[in-house]
Amino acid sequence: MATVLKGIEVVNSMKIKMMDDVNDLKSKGIQPCLAIVRIGQREDDLSYERGAIKRCEGVGLICKVFEFKENIDESSFINKFKAINIDENIHGILLFRPFPKQINERKVIEVMDSEKDIDCMTSGNLAKIFSGDETGYAPCTAEAVMRVLEHFNIDICGKNAVIVGRSLVVGKPLAMMLLKKNATLTICHTKTNNIQGICKRADIIIAAAGKARMLTSEFISDYAVVIDVGINVDENGNLCGDVDFESASQIAMAITPVPGGVGTVTTSVLAEHVVRAAHMKMITRV
Repeated sequence: MATVLKGIEVVNSMKIKMMDDVNDLKSKGIQPCLAIVRIGQREDDLSYERGAIKRCEGVGLICKVFEFKENIDESSFINKFKAINIDENIHGILLFRPFPKQINERKVIEVMDSEKDIDCMTSGNLAKIFSGDETGYAPCTAEAVMRVLEHFNIDICGKNAVIVGRSLVVGKPLAMMLLKKNATLTICHTKTNNIQGICKRADIIIAAAGKARMLTSEFISDYAVVIDVGINVDENGNLCGDVDFESASQIAMAITPVPGGVGTVTTSVLAEHVVRAAHMKMITRV
């Protein structure tokens, strides 16, 4: 039976330092602030928003929600976004995607200040991740995976790590982060030949394909650490990951649950990035 790697343990370890950092910033007259920018009311966005606000306010951050109607035109939205972007009292911006079809996503991201881009949407931050420059902000979910591995003392150096998924949100940036820690890396996806055999040889498996319960116990060895990034809703309306937790947990050495795993840590990473952005702003003012 696998050891279950619970996200709340990682969150609690991050919380104390964040609260100390926020109190230090406040003593210097800086109130860290997150702007949440959302078009429409997609339920998954609202769910993440509620979690992000709860986590941020729990460590002393201010959250400002900017909600726009789904039929807003591109020019109006970009102008309003620019105003948010230049607000000196806002240190980080969480921008929900995808946008409605009338708004060009790239046009919006191009005007975003990379110093407020706390979830790695801008080209500048992406370039830093791929070049190994730690002054950039990694995507929150990808960094949450690294925090889980670090917190539970999972050795990465020299290990065979397989990422199932190749998105710019998780798969590709996470690959760069693992390589920097000297993992031996394979990136798979839903069209990879013999994906089961590749996963079976892995020391670390990160499932981020966006396909419910794609990885069963047949993909996993008894020495594998399985990190499930997937968030799906099954046929019964229940939240589940990309890994079949019930079968995989019988085989793997360690595994993260869904819910209660990586997703729990993601909002803490988001909050931490806001605190870091506020600190950098303070430094540039000196």
